[in-house]
Amino acid sequence: MSAGAAGYLSGLTVLDLGQLHPGPYTALLLGQLGATVIKVEKPQGDTARQLGAETFAKYNRGKQSICLDLKRAEDQRIFLQLVERCDVVVEGFRPGVMARLGLDYARLARANPRVVLCSISGFGQTGPYAQRPGHDVNYMALAGYWAVPSQVRDVMARPRLRLSDYCAAMHAALAILAAVQDARASGAGQHLDVSIHDTLMAWMAPALQAMNGPAGAAIEHMAHVMPDNDVFETADGRHLALGILEEAFWRNLCAALAPSCPGLAAARYRTRAGRMREKRALNDLLRALFKSRGLAHWERVFDGHDIPWAPVLRHDEVFEDPHVRHRAVTSDTPEGRLVGFPVKFSKPLPPSASGVPALDQHREEILARLRAGGQAGPR
Repeated sequence: MSAGAAGYLSGLTVLDLGQLHPGPYTALLLGQLGATVIKVEKPQGDTARQLGAETFAKYNRGKQSICLDLKRAEDQRIFLQLVERCDVVVEGFRPGVMARLGLDYARLARANPRVVLCSISGFGQTGPYAQRPGHDVNYMALAGYWAVPSQVRDVMARPRLRLSDYCAAMHAALAILAAVQDARASGAGQHLDVSIHDTLMAWMAPALQAMNGPAGAAIEHMAHVMPDNDVFETADGRHLALGILEEAFWRNLCAALAPSCPGLAAARYRTRAGRMREKRALNDLLRALFKSRGLAHWERVFDGHDIPWAPVLRHDEVFEDPHVRHRAVTSDTPEGRLVGFPVKFSKPLPPSASGVPALDQHREEILARLRAGGQAGPR
């Protein structure tokens, strides 16, 4: 059977001790690529279960569930048996909790020298903020997310998704794959210290460094803040996104809008440098223009022109978009709409598992494998 048919990570077993978002999403990504994921839950279950079935399902489809109270000696014994037979442990406790439980990396490595422990925390295992509580909005605030303007008329707004949590999970999944490959080659695993704050800082650092450079922090000097690369409101309260960067697209835009706004052909707007010098005036001009007609009008104006623009879709329009349907990023099943791994492999991935585990659902199956001396996960 090919790797694609079985899942590229079909030989990998992951113990997911994470709760809420970053850890469970990390494990979900690995599971979508074929890894077996065993969700080790506290007796009352992942905190995400308390936030509603949809919240829990979003990050935990296709996993197996076993409840273990890691403060109890018998449950610790079972957990260490699982560690002996797995490749990766993902945990999201505050720094020091695993050590206080007697389950730090040194202890796990005695059970399985090749195990990779991935600890995901808000601020990492060390540093003055290590014990500080936090959530997505806090990490964005401290990483400079709102310190970098993105529009000529910039307004502080909260992202519509848990940006820092997803950032950390993607870095964690990538690091895990590198560490597992090294462990298989060297025979020794390692402890990965993933700080949510660090990972978002890595994304924000280039923009922050530019702001601290000689040009300063005024938007007039910021190359990424553009007058014609922005979101504009239309007369009917809808919005359109315009992504003008290359000169060819500016010329195409001018050609499309010339009947409505001949002022765009002014000499001061002819070059990118000129438009950047006049970014406030040009942005105001475009805002007034797009506000004069509804979205459907501008869609007709842009039709047939090679212009990077898009309507800002409503929640009830996104999944019906013909390109979304063609690419099958999501699929409709009896259990609801499922989101698969969004990268297309030339060898097909196995279908994404749709089942959401009930709390402790797979205890007997997992314990039976341990009693039989087999792997923690099915092979």
